[in-house]
Amino acid sequence: MITGVGSYIGTKVEEWLKRSPDLFEVDSVDTMNDNWKKADFSKYDVVYNVAGIAHVKAKKGEAPLYYAVNRDMVIDIAKTAKAAGVKQFIHMSSMIVYKEVKTLEGKIIHRDTVPAPNGFYGDSKLQGELGIKELQSSSFKVCILRPPMIYGPGCRGNFPRLVWLATKTPVFPAWHNRRSMLYIDNLCEFVKQVIVNEVKGIVFPQNAEYADTCEIIRYYSKRYGRKIWFTRLLNPLIWMTGSLLRPVGKMFSDSTYDMEMSIYPFDYQVVGLEGSYKNVEPKIKMK
Repeated sequence: MITGVGSYIGTKVEEWLKRSPDLFEVDSVDTMNDNWKKADFSKYDVVYNVAGIAHVKAKKGEAPLYYAVNRDMVIDIAKTAKAAGVKQFIHMSSMIVYKEVKTLEGKIIHRDTVPAPNGFYGDSKLQGELGIKELQSSSFKVCILRPPMIYGPGCRGNFPRLVWLATKTPVFPAWHNRRSMLYIDNLCEFVKQVIVNEVKGIVFPQNAEYADTCEIIRYYSKRYGRKIWFTRLLNPLIWMTGSLLRPVGKMFSDSTYDMEMSIYPFDYQVVGLEGSYKNVEPKIKMK
């Protein structure tokens, strides 16, 4: 059972698992208006929760909504699943529980890095995690995913904005960084392996290679035949504004998981970095 019908990740994972009908039967349920409470969880071995508030800029005054969805509802779903005899509960959390990147300081995460969210969005996700973990038992395995930025065909968020920028800008800073990212097919295969191997605990899936904002722009500019001047002359401007302007800090900072955190006794990185770029190439009309 996937809780969060119609979501980008939920839909992609459902399609991926249905490719193996000998292993999986998959249903999904909407969490809007408490529709999930009408579902019979006793029919399922595994619940994969992708419900939550995402791709929305948290605004002042909205904290109660974030905690209601990302903490309270998620914990209620997990309790319902456990009471119904579900054997494994997989929860989609986020790298943002460590902190939201707002400056060039970025974040470099190792296995012993302690989460320290710097906003109610990240804190609501972390509080949801803590509530679910308390429910774990020998008969109820809890697996929490903390992925970095997820991207793929038809995705929303920062990645398509970078692609758009690559087709518009004539100049770009030659500023290189390292970013952990997760292509949607790699996530789908990871979820499949988590179910098959009955994985529990906190996990950190990511691509096998770090991405580089500058190289993403370079790749898509070439694909679309756009000539961009990459220059270090703009780098001082990044230094000066990266801690003042949030979009600049987010775009050019490092944001990584240690690669050793993402090694598991099964293969899931089925698509390489450049191959993933090819697959998400949008159709943009060029003049």
